[in-house]
Amino acid sequence: MRSAGKLAVVGALVALAAAVAACGTEADGAPGAGVLAREAGSASPGRKILSSALRGVPRPYTGAANAIRGVPGGGLPWVLSGGKATLTADGALEVEVEGLVFDPADEAVIARGLGGTNTVAQAKAIVSCLTVQDGAAATVNVSSGLVPFTTGAASAGGGNATIQERLALPSPCLAPIVFVTSPGGAWFAVAGG
Repeated sequence: MRSAGKLAVVGALVALAAAVAACGTEADGAPGAGVLAREAGSASPGRKILSSALRGVPRPYTGAANAIRGVPGGGLPWVLSGGKATLTADGALEVEVEGLVFDPADEAVIARGLGGTNTVAQAKAIVSCLTVQDGAAATVNVSSGLVPFTTGAASAGGGNATIQERLALPSPCLAPIVFVTSPGGAWFAVAGG
């Protein structure tokens, strides 16, 4: 009985070792590779941690009352024709925005005569990460530099911007959200979350 027990333990250890080896490493490119490394918070530098379509700011997220992770919404609703944000673990951020303008169907926008236009000449991105600082949960927001943001009606090319920048993200950067914002930091479009 004693020999059978030892054989069972040895067999279980061999099976466990085989299962761990089957997971491989990130360098192996094996399916499920690097799961343990990612769980520990390390990530391969070029690995995408966000790739998502952008959405304009709807009511009730306009203004500061319903800020997301400390980032207030623009004062009026915004819509866009298209847009995407991609972020890698090493902080490489790419944001393409097309036709990001005041919502032409919103009554307050219509009353101001701003429907379907962009009046803001520059934009930036804010990447928001959940992370750990001094052993406690924290939110860290990192901003890109300002980029040109075409003004005018979407039908005439207004509301277009491209942001490409490498940002210094916290490690880990969990549940990233990318905001497209005004120079002052009010968001017009968002991806992720």
